[in-house]
Amino acid sequence: MTDGGPKGFDLGRLLAERGGERYELHARHLNHQLPRMLHTIGFDKVYERAEGAYFWDAEGQDYLDMLAGFGVMGLGRHHPVVRRALHDVLDAQLADLTRFDCQPLPGLLAEKLLGHSPHLDRVFFGNSGTEAVETALKFARYATGKPRVLYCDHAFHGLTTGSLSVNGERGFRDGFAPLLPDTPITLGDLDGLRRELKRGDVAALVVEPIQGKGVHAAPPGFLHEAQELLHRHKALLIADEVQTGLGRTGDFYAYQHEEGVEPDLVCVAKALSGGYVPVGATLGKEWIFRKVYSSMDRVLVHSASFGSNAQAMAAGLAVLSVMEDEETVAGARRTGDLLRERLAALVDRYELLHEVRGRGLMIGIEFGRPSSLKLRSRWTMLQAARKGLFAQMVVVPLLQKHRILTQVSGDHLEVIKLIPPLIIGEPEVDRFVTAFTEVMDDAHSGGGLMWDFGRTLVKQAVANR
Repeated sequence: MTDGGPKGFDLGRLLAERGGERYELHARHLNHQLPRMLHTIGFDKVYERAEGAYFWDAEGQDYLDMLAGFGVMGLGRHHPVVRRALHDVLDAQLADLTRFDCQPLPGLLAEKLLGHSPHLDRVFFGNSGTEAVETALKFARYATGKPRVLYCDHAFHGLTTGSLSVNGERGFRDGFAPLLPDTPITLGDLDGLRRELKRGDVAALVVEPIQGKGVHAAPPGFLHEAQELLHRHKALLIADEVQTGLGRTGDFYAYQHEEGVEPDLVCVAKALSGGYVPVGATLGKEWIFRKVYSSMDRVLVHSASFGSNAQAMAAGLAVLSVMEDEETVAGARRTGDLLRERLAALVDRYELLHEVRGRGLMIGIEFGRPSSLKLRSRWTMLQAARKGLFAQMVVVPLLQKHRILTQVSGDHLEVIKLIPPLIIGEPEVDRFVTAFTEVMDDAHSGGGLMWDFGRTLVKQAVANR
């Protein structure tokens, strides 16, 4: 603002005056590698507005969102019911976060969540998925009196110190030791679980029913058998449903796909926010909460300054109401089945396409080594430079040519993960499958802009070594 200009805060004016500096501001003041990466792969778009499953740029072109803010936008962007709830809670001018009263909204949201979780009894509200996991880790260790937590290779449970200790990806952990004394097992490895439990110091196993990295589901029967083993050794099962929960996989929770699984602690976040106000929740059994909060002296032994704030609680209540009214979970199951079936039908058509897997609207598309000599030599070139480059070669034209936003499922993986808003339907399925088919046709032609971009990625990968 220049001297002598209008005073006071005006958000619209600020964005009009400075919005064009977005990438420069980020490079100067925030994580400087993010704009660098976006410029490198051509993802440095300027989106002007968003609604539902779409963005629009300044020219009015629409972009289909198949990423949902890493799963945060379960209902899409700016759902009118959630927006109205937030306007209403602000207008109500509630006496929020006094710290020495009990407001109704947290209790109402807890009641609503527990209605979908009949074997669980109480809820702790924090502000994010990693906080929900941190809460579960603390509660499990205190309730069992044991120090060690087991997790699965390739798991992602968050990036704060406790959740990082159960993060199965070494790239996230490097340089941040010492962490908690926790131990990885392979997803589905019951023998490994038995071996660790015999040591007698395991508090819990924390597991994503479907791992976000690579979209790998726990093998059938694993969760139930793991639960039995854990309880036999007086340890707990923690289900991390931060990404898979609230309808993503076609059931309210992903663990519900396996009969008889009743985790002792369940972590949710992301979609509960409605895409507006950060929120995390840890649901647990009565005895665990009573042990942690065992006396009035321990009333604040675990708390969060912004936990249970009125805006987050109102957003969560609105989200669950919309999901019930619009039958979002059933819709995600139907649309997910349609999308997965249509993509799976392409596996025999394209030698670079290895597998399509997942549940509901959490789908992994894996690429693999082709059989033909010409394609195999190009694949080998990419793999020698850096594993995961081919998947990036697919993601880029989906955005640049077809205006569809997707992501590579993890570092050094040849997997694209689709986690779109749960509100998409057949038109969005048609658009994605048509675009993906065209990209695959281009990749299998052996030439064109896609492989030119691949050579650019190879040079970049080699330069970064």
